[in-house]
Order: sequence, then C-alpha cells, then structure tokens
Amino acid sequence: QVQLEESGGGLVQAGGSLRLSCAASGRTFRSYAMGWFRQAPGKEREFVAVITWSGSITSYADSVKGRFTISRDNAKNTVYLQMNSLKPEDTAVYYCAAKDDNIRLRVEYDYWGQGTQVTVSS
Repeated sequence: QVQLEESGGGLVQAGGSLRLSCAASGRTFRSYAMGWFRQAPGKEREFVAVITWSGSITSYADSVKGRFTISRDNAKNTVYLQMNSLKPEDTAVYYCAAKDDNIRLRVEYDYWGQGTQVTVSS
C-alpha cells in the first residue's frame, strides 16, 4: 500500500515556472519508478515524465522536453517536477504516480496521487 500526496500546483502566467512535489508514504521499500501524468480539459490523461528509482534514467514527453525536469529524493520518498517556460497548453490536472518496477516506464502504474491543478494564463 502506497499513498501519494501532491503539492505545488497553482496559477501562473505564460513563461513562468512551477515546481510540483509528490511525497510517497506507506510501503515504500520497493525500488519503484515514479512519474507524472496530466489531463487537460476534454482530453485523455497523458504521460509527462518518469524517473527510475536510482534516478539514472529519465524520460519525457516530446511536448515538455527542454522545459520540464523530473527529479527525486529517495530519502524523502519524494518526486519533483520542475516546470519552466510554461505555456497555456500545459494547463491540466497533474498526477504523480508510482509503479513497482522499472520497466515499461510510461504505462501500468500501480499508485496514483489525487491530482493538482496547474493553470497557465496567456
């Protein structure tokens, strides 16, 4: 059983930055990967970024490459998403997620946070 608790969402102007945080609690002894997904109004949830347990591998959706950075602090069981150069099209509910393995990093996540709203104004 793993619980994910998010923070850091909010309203920001285009070109601005936000940093999302997600802390994992519960049974965190597994070496799981953690990722971020987002769901914009009227659209399906999409993959944003993922990081393996060691942090040695990261992967990003093409739409956020060069602007977003995922990182993690295993001592705090926390994953971060630094979002720079935000665009209105980044507006979405952002979800953190975790999985019990480090393969197929864009699918089949086992645990999900509650979601946090990110709104980017023009």
